[in-house]
Amino acid sequence: MSDSKNNKGDMSFLEHLEVLRWHLVRSTIVILLFTILAFIFKSIVFDTIILAQKSSDFWTYRMFCKFSHLIGRGDALCMDDMSFSLINITMSGQFTIHIVTSLVAGIVLAFPYLLYEIWRFITPALKKGEKKYALGLVFSGSMLFTIGILFGYYFVAPLSVQFLGNYTVSEQVSNQITLQSFISTVTTVTLVCGLVFQLPLIVYFLSKLGLITPEFMRKYRKHAIVVTLVLSAIITPPDISSQVLLTIPLLILYELVFISLK
Repeated sequence: MSDSKNNKGDMSFLEHLEVLRWHLVRSTIVILLFTILAFIFKSIVFDTIILAQKSSDFWTYRMFCKFSHLIGRGDALCMDDMSFSLINITMSGQFTIHIVTSLVAGIVLAFPYLLYEIWRFITPALKKGEKKYALGLVFSGSMLFTIGILFGYYFVAPLSVQFLGNYTVSEQVSNQITLQSFISTVTTVTLVCGLVFQLPLIVYFLSKLGLITPEFMRKYRKHAIVVTLVLSAIITPPDISSQVLLTIPLLILYELVFISLK
């Protein structure tokens, strides 16, 4: 069905639903294709990407160690291999995790296309000058999502894994963490960071609706800091380093949006 049908006149509610249905169908197909791709290349998804954070050779840990030596702290910030082991305790556990993780990977990889489909759906309602601007927002949204995913994967998730994986209440208790728990922590933190980095776009649309103004953002800047800290605390596990790491870019994004609206 052509999205330009509404150029011939106003579309009925059912016609809008039909157009929306095809956008959803195409989006679902793309997600499934990427999901199948991730399912096939499981060694890359699990060994190279997700489980890599369990090794002290992971890029983030090596950078922290180099930084520690650079500032004269020796091995203070160097991180050893994890003191916990991963286990699977259910018969279908690994197969289920394989499917769910592949689906998450499919959504992450298809996200730019999903934004593109959203742009295609709203384009007919926009004026000529607004269409090009909306396409720029699709690009910006994709870039912000990618940056958020990378930030979550390389900074927030590894520190969360280090803190939670090595935390013990007693030397008599060893950590044997289920594969589901480990992967859920890494994927959830990483995906949420990608979504949180979409906040500037949400603020932009709210400003276009007249719900948010530069004066509003200036007046409630202190409140925004508190909200950001609370949001970071909810998203990240209970370690202060991960919370601060997520809070800093969110505050920077807030200031960038404020400047762009002035």
